[in-house]
This record gives sequence, structure tokens and C-alpha cells, in this order.
Amino acid sequence: MKSPDIIIYTDGSSRGNPGPGGWGAIVATSERVVELGAGNRHTTNNKMELSAAISALSYVRDLGGEYTIDMHVDSQYVINGITKWVAGWERNGWINSKKEEVLNRDLWEPLAEVVADLQMSGCKISWHYTPGHAGIEGNDRADIIATTFADDEKPELFNGDRSEYDVDLVPHAGDPKLLALKKSKSNLKNGVKAYSYLSLVNGNLEKHTTWAECEKRVKGVKGVKFKKSVSADDEKIIMKSWGL
Repeated sequence: MKSPDIIIYTDGSSRGNPGPGGWGAIVATSERVVELGAGNRHTTNNKMELSAAISALSYVRDLGGEYTIDMHVDSQYVINGITKWVAGWERNGWINSKKEEVLNRDLWEPLAEVVADLQMSGCKISWHYTPGHAGIEGNDRADIIATTFADDEKPELFNGDRSEYDVDLVPHAGDPKLLALKKSKSNLKNGVKAYSYLSLVNGNLEKHTTWAECEKRVKGVKGVKFKKSVSADDEKIIMKSWGL
């Protein structure tokens, strides 16, 4: 199976729904990765999910060109809306099947517009449901960006070579070429100076400044987890992948 030209992961978050919120997105070509995100002091989770998709696809539209695009989204609301419902809403004057005004029309319209623009330019978009908090690194990273903005903090957003990006964006783990890419990233990470070493023993997490300290805690103990992190954001990704 041919890999897509562009892989996108998006996520939205709201503390309170409505409440403070944020969105995060990762846009990756074979050579580069750009992280996007922003916050809103009073919003909903669905609004942030839509904002993430709009912003990511708008970024691709601004690149110009004809691409195959894989959209990985953990919101059935977004996927069903753009693939099943929006055409009917437009025909019916933005009235839904319950004869009520469509919620979030101010966001559905720009999403439908950017999708139409990309399709007219020859792009092909595939929408994939990606369950949240399931250890999928691309989704986990988008979630961290979104929740950090929701907490009124500013995460460090990556913009650079894909070979230097630590998050695994591979959606098809069985593809030998993509597995080789994942391995090369792992080797690259091993050559980067450690930010910390994490160990999880009997459900208790500890952070270590040296590998010797971490090794001493985990050596000979069954069922432990341990991993090197290279940044504060990397720490968050590791802990989330461990269910913490």
C-alpha cells in the first residue's frame, strides 16, 4: 500500500465543555513535520476538534499542490459531519434532521470550504477514526498540544525535519518501510542527550537524572517499564502511553 503524501493528526480539548479549551494538530510530509495549536478561553470540545481540522487542512491548502492526505481524528462528530452530514445541511439551509439549526455552523462552513478547495486542486482526503488515549503516538501528541493550550500554557511546537521528530506517526505498523523509519528514529533518539529517565515499578513512577539510577531501580524486577526522554514534552508522551 502506497503511503500518503501527508499525514495529519488532530485533537481538541475543553476543560468544562464549555470552558477553557485548546486544539492541536500535526502535519507531516515525508520530509517535514509542523505542529500547530491554539487556545480559547471559552469554548467546547467539538469546536476545538473542528478548529484543529480546519487549521491543519488550511495549512496544506496554503502549501499548494496535489496530495493524498490521511486525516487521523479521534472525533466521530467531525468525521461523520464532513463525510455524511454536511452536504445535506448545506442543501437544507443549515437545518438538521430534527428541523433545528446546525450547531457550530461557523466552523462547519470553513471546514467544508477547505475540503472542497483541496479536492478541486486534485487532493484526495481519507478520514480515519483514531481512538483517543489508546497509545497512538500521533494522537497522544496532538492531545498534549490541545490540553496544554487548554490549561493556558504554551507548548513548544515542532517545525522541522521529520527525521528529527521523535513522535511515531506510522499508521500501519506492518509496513516494512515504515517500520524501518521508526527504527531509524529510535536510533536517532538514542544519540540525543537525555532530559530524564523514567521508570514505572508496581505502578509507581520515578524520574531519574542518570541511567545508572534508573537501571538500579528496574534491574531484576519483573513487569517494569523504563524509558529515556529527551524533553519535557517527550516525558508527557511517555507517561501518557503508560496510562499515567
